[in-house]
Amino acid sequence: MTAALRLADLGVEVLLVEAEDVPKTDWRASTFHCATLEVLEATGIVPQMLELGLKAHTYDLRDRSSGVVATFDFSLLEGDTDYPYRLQLNQQRVVGLLHDRLRTHPLVELSFGSRLVGYTSNDRGVRVELERSTGIERRDGAFLFGADGAASSVRRLMGVGFEGVTYPERFLIVSIAEDLAARLTDLALVNYVADPVEWLFILRTPESWRVLFPIPAGEPEEWALSDESIERRLQGVALSGDRYQLLDRQLYMVHQRVADSFASRRVLLMGDAAHINSPIGGVGLNSGIHDAADAAARIARVLSDDLDPRKELQTYSRVRRRVALDYVQRDTHANTVRLAETDGARRWRELSAMAEIAADAERARSYLWRVSLLEPLRRYGIGRLPDEVTTPG
Repeated sequence: MTAALRLADLGVEVLLVEAEDVPKTDWRASTFHCATLEVLEATGIVPQMLELGLKAHTYDLRDRSSGVVATFDFSLLEGDTDYPYRLQLNQQRVVGLLHDRLRTHPLVELSFGSRLVGYTSNDRGVRVELERSTGIERRDGAFLFGADGAASSVRRLMGVGFEGVTYPERFLIVSIAEDLAARLTDLALVNYVADPVEWLFILRTPESWRVLFPIPAGEPEEWALSDESIERRLQGVALSGDRYQLLDRQLYMVHQRVADSFASRRVLLMGDAAHINSPIGGVGLNSGIHDAADAAARIARVLSDDLDPRKELQTYSRVRRRVALDYVQRDTHANTVRLAETDGARRWRELSAMAEIAADAERARSYLWRVSLLEPLRRYGIGRLPDEVTTPG
């Protein structure tokens, strides 16, 4: 939706194809970093996002036994961005804001309840085959953007590899009505909790507190998702005399994978179709939005100036893949490993090192500059001309 709106606002006609009949309302990602709010300014929805969301001005790294180990303060970024915080806002709220803009945009055609089942491309354009309730329909366009998730049909049809690893444990994320901050001492809006047996990720959104648990590989899905199992886990987080009120529960596999290429001829991949990662760090959705804005700027320039698209697509693939590898994959995996470390001495070395970073203003600022994606945004920009962008390797 971000890509479609940016293209349309830049004067490009867009057909948005979505397999679901309506925009999905399930609870998914819930963090928007300062760099992403900067990228989304062009869509016009940031003021509404700020009204709906919660500003997390700090986040904590905790040990499950001893409490807070390090507090990272986003006010250190006040001279670098207009948004020195993490905005906590469930993804479906932003989808709704984007959809409101798209459904009234004169250059946008929305095709919900449609599924891409094939395409052909050449140097002049792309023809797609769409499966609808009325049968197969073929449409012609200049470019095809594949933003169709980890099991991307576009990536499969491109024949692009998707190498990486799958974590042995699954992740369970539970949303509750109760106020965990009233039951846990000094709880921040965002908390990464290290533990050798059951590490946690605890965060607040406008609707609820959410807790992420790792689920061992051998544990049956039915048990992991059951009321009894979830209640036991929540009581282990914060003991309560009453049962917790569950608002939402999701269990999913977690991968670290990056597509071999993000573009081929006139087809581009973005978001989970191009890279998937651990949610520990909250950068998957954010980097996908950066992909979308970068691709839209490049393709709009190609179409408006009648340029050869090859350099723009090569630059898009090279830059966004480099960001996925050097920032998204590297940091999210390191975050996950740090929380789950079972060796006691190594775990305390890791936690102590993070505490030292947080206590040093310059080192903490550099760390936040990186994990908030400001560093790659400033380094590579969005839609920067091919000759202006250099990447290693």
